[in-house]
Amino acid sequence: MPIAVHYGLTVLIWGLTWTAIRLQVASAAVDLSVFYRFVMASAVALGALALLGRLPRLTLRQHGWLVLQGLTLYSVNFLLIYRAAESMTSGLLAVVFSLAALFNALNGWLWLRIKPNARLYPAVTLGVSGVALLFWHDLQLGNATGASILFAAAGTFWFSLGNLVSIRVRLARVPLMVANAWAMVYGALILGVWCLVQGVAWVLPTDATFWGATVFLAIPGSIVGFYCYITVIQTLGADKAGYATVLFPVVALTVSTWLEGFEWTLTAVLGALLALLGNYVLFRR
Repeated sequence: MPIAVHYGLTVLIWGLTWTAIRLQVASAAVDLSVFYRFVMASAVALGALALLGRLPRLTLRQHGWLVLQGLTLYSVNFLLIYRAAESMTSGLLAVVFSLAALFNALNGWLWLRIKPNARLYPAVTLGVSGVALLFWHDLQLGNATGASILFAAAGTFWFSLGNLVSIRVRLARVPLMVANAWAMVYGALILGVWCLVQGVAWVLPTDATFWGATVFLAIPGSIVGFYCYITVIQTLGADKAGYATVLFPVVALTVSTWLEGFEWTLTAVLGALLALLGNYVLFRR
């Protein structure tokens, strides 16, 4: 499958997850919602590989990298981002998270000595500016606390570190689907321990909407989405892959137009165009 298809699927699927997350957390505690998501995702992914006979034995060193990937991509980053969302608008959260492309480039240079693409900085400037215009009304409300902004930035940075860990997992010669399945298992275990430490009430929701959202977040949102995204990282590099985070809000607001009556103002249209222009600057030949 062409890498452009992987990139497009990442943007489309993860752009849709914002709506599913809102439906999910309306029926259960945030931490528990994330836990159920990755329990389901890891069970489906690992079970499918086992049934297909595609679950090779891994070394302790390989499992060590997968624990780290579970810690950075499938647990702590979600806890931090969701915690930020409790006290800040989705618009400001989207602006902060769109900085993942810049964090990816900086971390790649810092830890792996990979020189960022020269087009990255103007592209990210256009993209982040575009996301800010998309959510200009939310930004004017100024309801975010210093703690929520810190949570959002930390979650985005932690997600960026997970992108680099996925590169090291590839160098450790772990097949991508196998790596994702085991990393999700470890992520679910970390989330479960966190819920125990926090004293979260272990409630099993009965709402059909919750489970429908959880299924979408677990299978397309986690198994398919992360497979496509990590494939883009391993093919194009973490800096270019990270630009997908700039385009998520464009998809999310397009869906919101149909489901929630979002109105496209001139500022919002200009923001979407800037985000797309940044994508063009980064990828044009």
